Amino acid sequence: MSLELAIIAAAVLAVAGVSRRLTGTSVTPAMAFVVIGVLVGPLVLDDVTLNPDGTTIRTLAEATLTVVLFADASRIKLRVLRREDAVPLRLLGIGLPLTIVVGAVLAAAVLTDLNATEALVLAVVLAPTDAALGEAVVTEPRLPSRIRQGLNVESGLNDGICVPLLLIALTTADVEDHLSSSHHAITIVAEEIGYGILGGVVAGLLAAGVLTIGCRRDLITGPWRPVLPIAGATLAYGVAAALGGSGFIAAFVAGAIFGGLSSDESEKDSRLSDEIGNLLGAVTFLVFGAILLGPALKHVSWEIVLYAVLSLTLVRMLPVAIGMIGTGARGPTVAFLGWFGPRGLASIVFTVIVVQESRLPAANTIVLTTYVTIGLSVLAHGITAAPAARAYARWYESHRRDPAGMERVAVEDRRVRASG
Repeated sequence: MSLELAIIAAAVLAVAGVSRRLTGTSVTPAMAFVVIGVLVGPLVLDDVTLNPDGTTIRTLAEATLTVVLFADASRIKLRVLRREDAVPLRLLGIGLPLTIVVGAVLAAAVLTDLNATEALVLAVVLAPTDAALGEAVVTEPRLPSRIRQGLNVESGLNDGICVPLLLIALTTADVEDHLSSSHHAITIVAEEIGYGILGGVVAGLLAAGVLTIGCRRDLITGPWRPVLPIAGATLAYGVAAALGGSGFIAAFVAGAIFGGLSSDESEKDSRLSDEIGNLLGAVTFLVFGAILLGPALKHVSWEIVLYAVLSLTLVRMLPVAIGMIGTGARGPTVAFLGWFGPRGLASIVFTVIVVQESRLPAANTIVLTTYVTIGLSVLAHGITAAPAARAYARWYESHRRDPAGMERVAVEDRRVRASG
Protein backbone atom coordinates (compact mmCIF):
# COMPACT_ATOMS: atom_id res chain seq x y z
CA MET A 1 0.00 0.00 0.00
CA SER A 2 2.95 2.34 0.63
CA LEU A 3 3.97 2.19 -3.04
CA GLU A 4 0.42 2.97 -4.16
CA LEU A 5 0.28 6.01 -1.86
CA ALA A 6 3.62 7.25 -3.19
CA ILE A 7 2.46 6.88 -6.81
CA ILE A 8 -0.79 8.72 -6.10
CA ALA A 9 1.02 11.55 -4.32
CA ALA A 10 3.58 11.85 -7.12
CA ALA A 11 0.81 11.97 -9.73
CA VAL A 12 -1.02 14.72 -7.84
CA LEU A 13 2.20 16.72 -7.55
CA ALA A 14 2.95 16.29 -11.25
CA VAL A 15 -0.50 17.35 -12.47
CA ALA A 16 -0.78 20.19 -9.94
CA GLY A 17 2.65 21.43 -10.99
CA VAL A 18 1.49 22.03 -14.58
CA SER A 19 -2.19 22.74 -13.89
CA ARG A 20 -2.02 26.32 -15.16
CA ARG A 21 -0.45 25.12 -18.41
CA LEU A 22 -3.27 22.60 -18.85
CA THR A 23 -5.99 25.24 -18.48
CA GLY A 24 -7.67 25.93 -21.81
CA THR A 25 -5.92 23.04 -23.58
CA SER A 26 -7.25 19.71 -24.77
CA VAL A 27 -5.49 17.90 -21.92
CA THR A 28 -7.62 18.00 -18.77
CA PRO A 29 -6.48 17.01 -15.27
CA ALA A 30 -8.99 14.13 -15.27
CA MET A 31 -7.53 12.84 -18.53
CA ALA A 32 -4.01 13.05 -17.10
CA PHE A 33 -4.97 11.12 -13.96
CA VAL A 34 -6.78 8.40 -15.91
CA VAL A 35 -3.81 7.96 -18.29
CA ILE A 36 -1.36 7.82 -15.40
CA GLY A 37 -3.62 5.28 -13.72
CA VAL A 38 -3.72 3.04 -16.77
CA LEU A 39 0.09 3.23 -17.07
CA VAL A 40 0.81 2.33 -13.44
CA GLY A 41 -1.96 -0.27 -13.20
CA PRO A 42 -1.94 -4.00 -13.95
CA LEU A 43 -2.34 -3.43 -17.68
CA VAL A 44 1.15 -1.86 -18.04
CA LEU A 45 3.57 -1.41 -15.11
CA ASP A 46 1.49 -3.24 -12.48
CA ASP A 47 2.61 -0.93 -9.68
CA VAL A 48 -0.91 -0.27 -8.36
CA THR A 49 -2.56 -3.56 -7.47
CA LEU A 50 -5.53 -2.69 -5.27
CA ASN A 51 -8.39 -5.16 -5.28
CA PRO A 52 -11.25 -3.72 -7.39
CA ASP A 53 -13.72 -5.51 -5.12
CA GLY A 54 -12.04 -4.36 -1.91
CA THR A 55 -13.13 -1.78 0.62
CA THR A 56 -10.40 0.75 -0.21
CA ILE A 57 -11.82 1.69 -3.60
CA ARG A 58 -15.37 1.80 -2.32
CA THR A 59 -14.42 3.96 0.66
CA LEU A 60 -12.57 6.40 -1.59
CA ALA A 61 -15.40 6.56 -4.11
CA GLU A 62 -18.11 6.98 -1.48
CA ALA A 63 -16.18 9.68 0.40
CA THR A 64 -15.64 11.59 -2.83
CA LEU A 65 -19.27 11.46 -3.93
CA THR A 66 -20.51 12.36 -0.44
CA VAL A 67 -18.45 15.56 -0.36
CA VAL A 68 -19.36 16.42 -3.96
CA LEU A 69 -23.09 15.81 -3.47
CA PHE A 70 -23.19 18.00 -0.36
CA ALA A 71 -21.19 20.78 -2.02
CA ASP A 72 -23.22 20.72 -5.23
CA ALA A 73 -26.55 20.68 -3.41
CA SER A 74 -25.48 23.50 -1.08
CA ARG A 75 -25.15 25.78 -4.12
CA ILE A 76 -28.77 25.31 -5.19
CA LYS A 77 -30.42 28.71 -5.16
CA LEU A 78 -34.13 28.63 -5.98
CA ARG A 79 -34.16 32.25 -7.10
CA VAL A 80 -31.36 31.50 -9.55
CA LEU A 81 -33.08 28.34 -10.77
CA ARG A 82 -36.18 30.35 -11.56
CA ARG A 83 -34.14 32.51 -13.91
CA GLU A 84 -32.32 29.49 -15.37
CA ASP A 85 -35.30 27.16 -15.70
CA ALA A 86 -35.28 27.14 -19.50
CA VAL A 87 -32.10 25.07 -19.48
CA PRO A 88 -31.46 23.04 -16.28
CA LEU A 89 -35.08 22.24 -15.46
CA ARG A 90 -35.68 20.99 -18.99
CA LEU A 91 -32.44 19.01 -18.96
CA LEU A 92 -33.39 17.46 -15.62
CA GLY A 93 -37.14 17.19 -15.99
CA ILE A 94 -37.29 16.04 -19.62
CA GLY A 95 -33.77 15.21 -20.73
CA LEU A 96 -32.77 13.03 -17.75
CA PRO A 97 -35.81 10.68 -17.81
CA LEU A 98 -35.59 10.38 -21.59
CA THR A 99 -31.86 9.67 -21.35
CA ILE A 100 -32.57 6.76 -19.01
CA VAL A 101 -35.35 5.42 -21.24
CA VAL A 102 -33.35 5.70 -24.48
CA GLY A 103 -30.25 4.32 -22.77
CA ALA A 104 -32.15 1.30 -21.46
CA VAL A 105 -33.77 0.56 -24.83
CA LEU A 106 -30.47 0.72 -26.69
CA ALA A 107 -28.70 -1.29 -23.99
CA ALA A 108 -31.24 -4.10 -24.35
CA ALA A 109 -30.86 -4.01 -28.13
CA VAL A 110 -27.05 -3.81 -28.33
CA LEU A 111 -26.00 -5.79 -25.24
CA THR A 112 -28.13 -8.86 -25.72
CA ASP A 113 -27.05 -10.59 -22.49
CA LEU A 114 -28.82 -7.91 -20.44
CA ASN A 115 -32.43 -8.36 -19.46
CA ALA A 116 -34.75 -5.34 -19.36
CA THR A 117 -34.06 -4.43 -15.75
CA GLU A 118 -30.29 -4.85 -16.09
CA ALA A 119 -30.45 -2.55 -19.13
CA LEU A 120 -32.27 -0.04 -16.93
CA VAL A 121 -29.56 -0.32 -14.26
CA LEU A 122 -26.88 0.45 -16.88
CA ALA A 123 -28.88 3.41 -18.19
CA VAL A 124 -29.24 4.90 -14.69
CA VAL A 125 -25.55 4.36 -13.90
CA LEU A 126 -24.58 6.31 -17.02
CA ALA A 127 -27.24 9.03 -16.74
CA PRO A 128 -25.46 11.54 -14.44
CA THR A 129 -23.19 14.10 -16.08
CA ASP A 130 -19.97 15.59 -14.72
CA ALA A 131 -19.44 19.17 -15.86
CA ALA A 132 -15.95 19.19 -14.34
CA LEU A 133 -14.72 16.93 -17.16
CA GLY A 134 -15.52 19.72 -19.61
CA GLU A 135 -14.43 22.53 -17.34
CA ALA A 136 -13.42 24.74 -20.26
CA VAL A 137 -17.09 24.79 -21.28
CA VAL A 138 -18.56 26.00 -18.00
CA THR A 139 -15.75 28.45 -17.27
CA GLU A 140 -15.43 30.09 -20.72
CA PRO A 141 -16.57 33.68 -20.02
CA ARG A 142 -17.55 34.39 -23.64
CA LEU A 143 -20.23 31.70 -23.64
CA PRO A 144 -23.82 32.74 -22.91
CA SER A 145 -24.18 32.54 -19.16
CA ARG A 146 -27.54 30.81 -19.43
CA ILE A 147 -25.99 27.89 -21.30
CA ARG A 148 -22.82 27.73 -19.24
CA GLN A 149 -24.58 27.79 -15.92
CA GLY A 150 -27.38 25.54 -17.16
CA LEU A 151 -24.87 22.75 -17.79
CA ASN A 152 -23.27 23.42 -14.42
CA VAL A 153 -26.57 23.26 -12.53
CA GLU A 154 -27.63 20.11 -14.39
CA SER A 155 -24.40 18.36 -13.46
CA GLY A 156 -24.71 19.44 -9.84
CA LEU A 157 -28.20 18.00 -9.44
CA ASN A 158 -28.55 14.95 -11.65
CA ASP A 159 -26.24 12.69 -9.64
CA GLY A 160 -28.31 13.28 -6.51
CA ILE A 161 -31.52 12.62 -8.44
CA CYS A 162 -30.15 9.37 -9.86
CA VAL A 163 -29.22 7.85 -6.47
CA PRO A 164 -32.77 6.76 -5.54
CA LEU A 165 -33.40 5.70 -9.14
CA LEU A 166 -30.37 3.40 -8.96
CA LEU A 167 -31.57 1.88 -5.68
CA ILE A 168 -34.99 1.20 -7.18
CA ALA A 169 -33.50 -0.31 -10.35
CA LEU A 170 -31.13 -2.60 -8.40
CA THR A 171 -33.84 -3.89 -6.07
CA THR A 172 -36.18 -4.45 -9.00
CA ALA A 173 -33.48 -6.47 -10.73
CA ASP A 174 -32.98 -8.58 -7.59
CA VAL A 175 -36.71 -9.32 -7.45
CA GLU A 176 -36.86 -10.34 -11.10
CA ASP A 177 -33.87 -12.64 -10.63
CA HIS A 178 -35.55 -14.16 -7.54
CA LEU A 179 -32.73 -12.96 -5.29
CA SER A 180 -35.16 -11.25 -2.94
CA SER A 181 -38.91 -11.00 -2.41
CA SER A 182 -40.86 -7.99 -3.61
CA HIS A 183 -41.86 -7.13 -0.03
CA HIS A 184 -38.24 -7.23 1.09
CA ALA A 185 -37.16 -5.12 -1.90
CA ILE A 186 -39.81 -2.47 -1.22
CA THR A 187 -38.77 -2.36 2.42
CA ILE A 188 -35.12 -1.86 1.49
CA VAL A 189 -35.90 0.94 -0.98
CA ALA A 190 -38.20 2.66 1.52
CA GLU A 191 -35.55 2.48 4.23
CA GLU A 192 -32.74 3.62 1.94
CA ILE A 193 -34.70 6.64 0.72
CA GLY A 194 -36.61 7.40 3.93
CA TYR A 195 -33.71 7.13 6.34
CA GLY A 196 -31.50 8.88 3.81
CA ILE A 197 -33.84 11.87 3.75
CA LEU A 198 -34.15 11.79 7.54
CA GLY A 199 -30.38 11.72 8.03
CA GLY A 200 -30.00 14.55 5.55
CA VAL A 201 -32.61 16.72 7.24
CA VAL A 202 -31.06 16.21 10.68
CA ALA A 203 -27.50 16.89 9.50
CA GLY A 204 -28.48 19.81 7.29
CA LEU A 205 -30.46 21.57 10.01
CA LEU A 206 -27.73 21.00 12.58
CA ALA A 207 -24.88 22.16 10.33
CA ALA A 208 -26.82 25.21 9.15
CA GLY A 209 -27.79 26.06 12.72
CA VAL A 210 -24.23 25.82 13.98
CA LEU A 211 -22.92 28.00 11.15
CA THR A 212 -25.67 30.62 11.28
CA ILE A 213 -25.88 30.99 15.06
CA GLY A 214 -22.12 30.73 15.47
CA CYS A 215 -21.48 33.49 12.95
CA ARG A 216 -24.17 35.82 14.28
CA ARG A 217 -22.89 35.49 17.84
CA ASP A 218 -19.23 35.49 16.82
CA LEU A 219 -18.63 32.03 18.30
CA ILE A 220 -16.69 30.51 15.39
CA THR A 221 -13.14 31.41 14.46
CA GLY A 222 -12.30 31.86 10.79
CA PRO A 223 -10.23 28.69 10.30
CA TRP A 224 -13.06 26.49 11.64
CA ARG A 225 -15.84 27.82 9.41
CA PRO A 226 -14.78 25.96 6.22
CA VAL A 227 -14.71 22.72 8.22
CA LEU A 228 -18.47 22.83 8.86
CA PRO A 229 -19.61 21.74 5.35
CA ILE A 230 -17.26 18.73 5.52
CA ALA A 231 -18.58 17.85 8.98
CA GLY A 232 -22.15 18.28 7.75
CA ALA A 233 -21.61 15.95 4.80
CA THR A 234 -19.92 13.35 7.00
CA LEU A 235 -22.65 13.60 9.64
CA ALA A 236 -25.38 13.15 7.03
CA TYR A 237 -23.73 10.06 5.60
CA GLY A 238 -23.01 8.60 9.03
CA VAL A 239 -26.52 9.11 10.42
CA ALA A 240 -28.20 7.68 7.33
CA ALA A 241 -25.87 4.68 7.12
CA ALA A 242 -26.35 3.91 10.81
CA LEU A 243 -30.13 3.87 10.30
CA GLY A 244 -29.90 1.73 7.17
CA GLY A 245 -30.46 4.56 4.71
CA SER A 246 -28.56 5.92 1.71
CA GLY A 247 -25.69 8.15 2.74
CA PHE A 248 -25.67 9.72 -0.73
CA ILE A 249 -29.30 10.81 -0.52
CA ALA A 250 -28.56 12.13 2.97
CA ALA A 251 -25.56 14.13 1.77
CA PHE A 252 -27.55 15.66 -1.07
CA VAL A 253 -30.52 16.58 1.13
CA ALA A 254 -28.25 17.94 3.87
CA GLY A 255 -26.34 20.08 1.37
CA ALA A 256 -29.55 21.56 -0.03
CA ILE A 257 -30.83 22.42 3.47
CA PHE A 258 -27.45 23.76 4.56
CA GLY A 259 -27.14 26.00 1.51
CA GLY A 260 -30.74 27.18 1.71
CA LEU A 261 -30.66 28.13 5.38
CA SER A 262 -27.18 29.62 5.51
CA SER A 263 -26.65 30.86 1.98
CA ASP A 264 -24.73 34.01 2.87
CA GLU A 265 -22.36 32.25 5.25
CA SER A 266 -22.04 28.92 3.41
CA GLU A 267 -21.07 30.51 0.09
CA LYS A 268 -17.99 32.02 1.72
CA ASP A 269 -16.89 28.83 3.45
CA SER A 270 -17.26 26.14 0.80
CA ARG A 271 -13.74 26.42 -0.60
CA LEU A 272 -12.31 23.72 1.67
CA SER A 273 -15.01 21.23 0.66
CA ASP A 274 -14.36 22.11 -2.98
CA GLU A 275 -10.63 21.51 -2.58
CA ILE A 276 -11.11 18.24 -0.70
CA GLY A 277 -13.62 17.12 -3.32
CA ASN A 278 -11.17 18.00 -6.08
CA LEU A 279 -8.33 16.07 -4.42
CA LEU A 280 -10.50 13.02 -3.77
CA GLY A 281 -11.79 13.24 -7.33
CA ALA A 282 -8.25 13.29 -8.69
CA VAL A 283 -7.31 10.19 -6.70
CA THR A 284 -10.54 8.49 -7.77
CA PHE A 285 -9.79 9.05 -11.46
CA LEU A 286 -6.25 7.72 -11.02
CA VAL A 287 -7.48 4.62 -9.24
CA PHE A 288 -10.22 4.27 -11.87
CA GLY A 289 -7.62 4.21 -14.64
CA ALA A 290 -5.33 1.78 -12.81
CA ILE A 291 -7.72 -0.70 -11.24
CA LEU A 292 -10.98 -0.43 -13.15
CA LEU A 293 -10.47 0.84 -16.71
CA GLY A 294 -7.05 -0.68 -17.46
CA PRO A 295 -7.96 -4.31 -16.74
CA ALA A 296 -11.37 -3.83 -18.41
CA LEU A 297 -9.74 -2.93 -21.73
CA LYS A 298 -8.61 -6.54 -22.14
CA HIS A 299 -12.21 -7.76 -22.20
CA VAL A 300 -13.89 -5.14 -24.38
CA SER A 301 -16.17 -6.30 -27.20
CA TRP A 302 -17.43 -4.34 -30.19
CA GLU A 303 -20.90 -4.31 -28.67
CA ILE A 304 -19.57 -2.56 -25.56
CA VAL A 305 -17.68 0.01 -27.63
CA LEU A 306 -20.76 0.62 -29.78
CA TYR A 307 -22.95 1.22 -26.75
CA ALA A 308 -20.35 3.52 -25.19
CA VAL A 309 -20.37 5.66 -28.35
CA LEU A 310 -24.17 5.66 -28.47
CA SER A 311 -24.35 6.58 -24.79
CA LEU A 312 -22.23 9.69 -25.33
CA THR A 313 -24.04 10.72 -28.51
CA LEU A 314 -27.57 9.55 -29.32
CA VAL A 315 -28.57 8.63 -25.76
CA ARG A 316 -27.61 12.11 -24.57
CA MET A 317 -28.24 14.31 -27.59
CA LEU A 318 -31.70 13.15 -28.63
CA PRO A 319 -33.30 13.70 -25.19
CA VAL A 320 -31.63 17.11 -24.92
CA ALA A 321 -32.98 18.10 -28.34
CA ILE A 322 -36.48 17.01 -27.31
CA GLY A 323 -36.18 18.77 -23.96
CA MET A 324 -35.22 22.07 -25.57
CA ILE A 325 -38.20 22.17 -27.95
CA GLY A 326 -40.14 25.36 -27.44
CA THR A 327 -37.35 27.29 -25.70
CA GLY A 328 -36.17 29.17 -28.75
CA ALA A 329 -32.72 27.59 -28.53
CA ARG A 330 -31.03 27.53 -31.92
CA GLY A 331 -29.33 24.57 -33.55
CA PRO A 332 -25.74 25.22 -32.39
CA THR A 333 -26.96 25.70 -28.82
CA VAL A 334 -28.92 22.44 -28.82
CA ALA A 335 -25.95 20.57 -30.29
CA PHE A 336 -23.59 22.13 -27.77
CA LEU A 337 -25.82 21.22 -24.81
CA GLY A 338 -26.30 17.73 -26.18
CA TRP A 339 -22.63 16.97 -26.67
CA PHE A 340 -21.40 18.22 -23.32
CA GLY A 341 -22.82 15.60 -21.01
CA PRO A 342 -19.59 13.95 -19.78
CA ARG A 343 -19.79 10.80 -17.64
CA GLY A 344 -17.52 10.80 -14.63
CA LEU A 345 -17.42 10.57 -10.88
CA ALA A 346 -21.03 9.60 -10.12
CA SER A 347 -20.97 6.80 -12.69
CA ILE A 348 -17.74 5.44 -11.19
CA VAL A 349 -19.29 5.33 -7.72
CA PHE A 350 -22.54 3.85 -9.00
CA THR A 351 -20.57 1.09 -10.72
CA VAL A 352 -18.71 0.26 -7.52
CA ILE A 353 -22.09 -0.07 -5.82
CA VAL A 354 -23.30 -2.41 -8.58
CA VAL A 355 -20.17 -4.53 -8.19
CA GLN A 356 -20.34 -4.85 -4.42
CA GLU A 357 -24.06 -4.79 -3.65
CA SER A 358 -25.86 -6.43 -6.56
CA ARG A 359 -25.96 -10.05 -7.63
CA LEU A 360 -27.00 -9.43 -11.20
CA PRO A 361 -26.14 -12.22 -13.67
CA ALA A 362 -24.92 -9.69 -16.24
CA ALA A 363 -23.15 -7.40 -13.75
CA ASN A 364 -19.84 -7.89 -15.55
CA THR A 365 -21.27 -6.51 -18.80
CA ILE A 366 -22.71 -3.50 -16.96
CA VAL A 367 -19.37 -2.84 -15.28
CA LEU A 368 -17.25 -3.17 -18.43
CA THR A 369 -19.62 -0.97 -20.43
CA THR A 370 -19.62 1.72 -17.77
CA TYR A 371 -15.83 1.75 -17.47
CA VAL A 372 -15.35 2.03 -21.23
CA THR A 373 -17.98 4.78 -21.52
CA ILE A 374 -16.37 6.83 -18.74
CA GLY A 375 -12.91 6.35 -20.22
CA LEU A 376 -14.12 7.38 -23.66
CA SER A 377 -15.93 10.38 -22.17
CA VAL A 378 -12.85 11.58 -20.29
CA LEU A 379 -10.92 11.44 -23.57
CA ALA A 380 -13.53 12.76 -26.00
CA HIS A 381 -14.98 15.52 -23.84
CA GLY A 382 -11.56 16.53 -22.58
CA ILE A 383 -10.17 16.91 -26.10
CA THR A 384 -13.19 18.76 -27.47
CA ALA A 385 -14.09 20.99 -24.50
CA ALA A 386 -11.77 23.93 -25.13
CA PRO A 387 -11.97 24.09 -28.96
CA ALA A 388 -15.72 23.52 -29.01
CA ALA A 389 -16.25 26.18 -26.34
CA ARG A 390 -14.22 28.66 -28.39
CA ALA A 391 -16.09 27.79 -31.59
CA TYR A 392 -19.48 28.13 -29.90
CA ALA A 393 -18.39 31.42 -28.30
CA ARG A 394 -17.50 32.79 -31.74
CA TRP A 395 -20.89 31.74 -33.09
CA TYR A 396 -22.66 33.30 -30.12
CA GLU A 397 -20.78 36.58 -30.44
CA SER A 398 -21.77 36.82 -34.09
CA HIS A 399 -25.46 36.15 -33.26
CA ARG A 400 -25.86 37.75 -29.85
CA ARG A 401 -27.78 40.72 -31.23
CA ASP A 402 -30.52 38.43 -32.49
CA PRO A 403 -33.55 39.35 -30.31
CA ALA A 404 -35.11 35.92 -30.74
CA GLY A 405 -32.23 34.01 -29.17
CA MET A 406 -32.93 32.50 -25.74
CA GLU A 407 -29.17 32.37 -25.21
CA ARG A 408 -29.10 36.13 -24.58
CA VAL A 409 -30.68 35.89 -21.12
CA ALA A 410 -27.97 36.46 -18.50
CA VAL A 411 -27.88 34.57 -15.21
CA GLU A 412 -25.79 34.63 -12.07
CA ASP A 413 -22.38 32.98 -12.38
CA ARG A 414 -21.74 29.98 -10.17
CA ARG A 415 -18.57 28.03 -9.48
CA VAL A 416 -17.89 24.65 -10.96
CA ARG A 417 -16.07 21.74 -9.43
CA ALA A 418 -12.65 21.17 -10.89
CA SER A 419 -11.90 17.82 -12.44
CA GLY A 420 -8.93 17.09 -10.26
